[in-house]
Amino acid sequence: MATVIDLYSRKVVGWSTISIMRASLVCDASDTAIWQRQSNEVLIVHSDRGVQNTSMVYRRLIKTCSFVGSMSKKGCR
Repeated sequence: MATVIDLYSRKVVGWSTISIMRASLVCDASDTAIWQRQSNEVLIVHSDRGVQNTSMVYRRLIKTCSFVGSMSKKGCR
């Protein structure tokens, strides 16, 4: 399961579930959040350095939507 949480409102705005961890998991959750919010403002997307979040597919989605990507430092929990 992947969730996208709006840090300001602390609400879940995007989610997705699949049985196998793939890049499509975070992309689908992000797509749901984008559809829910429909914001024209610059958004910062923060994630860990998991394989799904560092995939080319996900990075391309962030770039296409003109989001600012942010990731935690290596080894942070």
